[in-house]
Amino acid sequence: MVDDTSPQGQVRPPIWLRPERGARGPRPVHSRADIAAVAIRVADAEGIEAVSLRRVAGEMGTGTTTLYRYIATKDELFDLMIDSAIGEREPPPPTGDWKTDLQAIAYEHRAMVLRHPWLATLPATRPVLGPNSLAWLDAAYATVDVLDLDADEVLAQVGTLLTFVRGHVLDELAEQETARRSGVDMPTWLAAQAHYGDLIIGSGNYPHLSRIMIEADAPHADDRYERAFRRGLDHILTGLAHSGR
Repeated sequence: MVDDTSPQGQVRPPIWLRPERGARGPRPVHSRADIAAVAIRVADAEGIEAVSLRRVAGEMGTGTTTLYRYIATKDELFDLMIDSAIGEREPPPPTGDWKTDLQAIAYEHRAMVLRHPWLATLPATRPVLGPNSLAWLDAAYATVDVLDLDADEVLAQVGTLLTFVRGHVLDELAEQETARRSGVDMPTWLAAQAHYGDLIIGSGNYPHLSRIMIEADAPHADDRYERAFRRGLDHILTGLAHSGR
């Protein structure tokens, strides 16, 4: 969640504590869900930088001041967007196997950010506690609660998993953007680096790196990010299993 303070530094109550419709004033024409949907459409097409109250109001055919009947700040708009994007899918049903359940949650989070790349650009240190976000957080914590861990360990386990997912997706998105901007995909780029790679290996100065460059298949695979995610996630879950004992 983005920092949502008043000019005097007073923290505003979460938007979720306010009714959508005030007791006074005209009947609302739109809903928070409508506003979030328009903002998400803009962000998906042009990036989060294109999202503003003015832009969203224009897309909805209304004035900027009208939006203030629904939300107080741009940060609240971001909160609505995040919670709406998270709510596109329900948390996967539990299977009773915590590793399987955490794996499913990890894949769903990855898919969500790949659908909405702007999610990766928003700060993740202060969670959005909207209804959809709460449901996903509760589902994630429930998967490891079966291990009889204390609350701080549950936080650490789930936080480690989600940090891995976020870091991996950031790499995926960065490569997509680099390919789009340069017009050069990864296989073409790797082929162009072949001579330089031969010089690195031939120098004999980097024996461990050279072995990876010679033997590793994953960097050249078409599904390299899927492979890396699957293998990295397996290592994370294996480590969590040992730390929870």
